Amino acid sequence: MPEPRRTAVEIAVQDVAGVRVALAEGADRVELCVALGLGGLTPSAGLVRAAVEEAREDGRTGFVHVLVRPRGGGFVYDSDELDTIVADIRFAREAGADGVVVGALDEAGRVDREAVARFVGEAGGLEVTFHRAFDTLPDSLGAGDALAQLGVARVLTSGGAQRSADGIEGLRALAQRVDGRLQVMAGGGVRVQDIHALIAAGVDAVHLSARESVSGAPSGPGGGDAAYDITDPISVREAVAAVRDVRP
Repeated sequence: MPEPRRTAVEIAVQDVAGVRVALAEGADRVELCVALGLGGLTPSAGLVRAAVEEAREDGRTGFVHVLVRPRGGGFVYDSDELDTIVADIRFAREAGADGVVVGALDEAGRVDREAVARFVGEAGGLEVTFHRAFDTLPDSLGAGDALAQLGVARVLTSGGAQRSADGIEGLRALAQRVDGRLQVMAGGGVRVQDIHALIAAGVDAVHLSARESVSGAPSGPGGGDAAYDITDPISVREAVAAVRDVRP
């Protein structure tokens, strides 16, 4: 009899060093992005290729999932932006990524079904995650049904709260509603001490950035803040351990 599948751990990383940390500490996959301070944006071509190579060298499959979000400031996109998203999905697929993380809303604030169908079609065999645009939707349960029908693999959500630990009931209701047709991944301020409660709510995965800020060299008046983020190996290790500590 096969062992029950445990909850997955996904780490949001912004550089190759973060990919290496996630690999070394036993995470199940990464969401590769930049500009986490803006909620995450599409990473560069060089970063995508380097992340894929790191995972391949480590013998890991299903590991690199690329965020495709062309800008901050909401999730309603014009035709040029949608074309850019589709082109970036194509690049991620051709570069060897294992999945893409996307999202789009229509002018009424609902899931843009036509756009998501384009994204899924361009992704081909890659797993598609719908990102936290989901947490802006007025009818999350109905949206879960729609995303499952469109062929999306999972949704990243805090259960509609600022932090996923405060959205437990929303996460539970969504997991019960989709009943395996769509994976529910808890994300949004996830702390290691929250993980057991999130798993008890029925989520399929937990998502955290495990980042800390360090000081860099002075960047000058045009270079922005001298501090930058790194992926903390201890936080990743503790998150993986917390998941493994839960007995199915």
